[in-house]
Amino acid sequence: MTPNARVNPRLSALKCLLAVVKQGQSLSQALPQTFQSLTDRRDRAFVQNLVYGCLRWYDRLAAIRSLLISKPLKTKDEDINLLLLMALYQLLYLDTAEHAAVSETVNLSQKLKKPWARGLLNGVLRQFLREKEAIINQLPQTLEIQTAHPSWLVKQLQKIYPDQLEQILNQNNQPAPLCLRVNTRLQSRESLLSKLAEAGIEAHPHPLSPVGIRLSQPVDVSQLPSFEQGGFSVQDIAAQQAALILQPQKAMRILDACAAPGGKTCHLLEACDNQSQLIALEKESDRIERLHQNLARLHLSAQTQVADAAELTSWWDGQAFDQILLDAPCSATGIIRRHPDIKRHRRAEDILSLTQIQAQLLSQLWQTLKPGGQLLYATCSILAQENSQQIMAFLAKTPDAEHQPLDVNWGQGEIGRQILPGEQGMDGFYYALLRKKTCVH
Repeated sequence: MTPNARVNPRLSALKCLLAVVKQGQSLSQALPQTFQSLTDRRDRAFVQNLVYGCLRWYDRLAAIRSLLISKPLKTKDEDINLLLLMALYQLLYLDTAEHAAVSETVNLSQKLKKPWARGLLNGVLRQFLREKEAIINQLPQTLEIQTAHPSWLVKQLQKIYPDQLEQILNQNNQPAPLCLRVNTRLQSRESLLSKLAEAGIEAHPHPLSPVGIRLSQPVDVSQLPSFEQGGFSVQDIAAQQAALILQPQKAMRILDACAAPGGKTCHLLEACDNQSQLIALEKESDRIERLHQNLARLHLSAQTQVADAAELTSWWDGQAFDQILLDAPCSATGIIRRHPDIKRHRRAEDILSLTQIQAQLLSQLWQTLKPGGQLLYATCSILAQENSQQIMAFLAKTPDAEHQPLDVNWGQGEIGRQILPGEQGMDGFYYALLRKKTCVH
């Protein structure tokens, strides 16, 4: 490629979708890799919109595609399949000119060295434009197709939230807001709001977090005032509740058991002015680098270690903790709006294995907690099996554990608090606070 040659953004979006759909990468992995070849911010924004939109509406777009193509394409032609989805997304959900969406899609078949697909793409897309209303009316009127969610998830949510089902599914398809957490060791929330206003960026304090700010429009965070200096972090308001619940104090010994990428780790340290003894564990070695980067940018210090928190002999020195944050591995069904690839990657059978991992972590980490100490269990799931049912099962078999009700004005539930996607602008999240009794009768 010549130094100034512009990379085709639609081709970049296609390669990203192939990495997610065909190769099984997460969107969090694939999109940053895609951005490396894109220097223009507008191209990046367009690619992100295309990729997010296609994954968000994948099942509905695929159902339309199946009405337009009588014979499914071969597995080796998944790129042409995805090209069609990208074009349909532009024609249905973006303000891209129809002729541009069609012609740019058709031209890409040449770049893919599949000239045979040129006629197919042109014919199918022009048929869709001619018969759009009739084709859309042929789609099954099921929630699975209309809201583009996998059947297993719709059925599970129907059981748990019969009255809120459609609201949850619709919220999952809304773009997530951009929220910041002010690093109050370096500046006040009012100070950052003033800097944002001076930069022409509309932002508002969030009522559910004293350090939370919500931006009216998404922006390139790295260009915001004080980012490089560690003045704030990007973090959803729901995730900010972890440190607000625990309220860590100076000189406490604290464990963050599943720490990367470090948002909650850093918030805990900011809350106690970086004066606690915090140990941050991360099982995946390739993820701990993000944790180190966040600590460094925010001028915070923690003892980090690559270790499986459930294997105590591999990391625990025998000294008990005052507080433990267990942000447990989960289905991530509460953050689909932020990570639409979850719809593609998560399977019904994953839930059983995840609940087993969660139960093991709870059981093992409880041994490392001081009498009188607190363990905060958190997930970004909205499935009861991973949340309230998990905690009730743990309490039933753990005599020295007691549930501490949360005095908060968000969420629902008797055992812990469940936030649903979009509630007061937040991601879907679950929190349960447990205390270890000082004596057991």
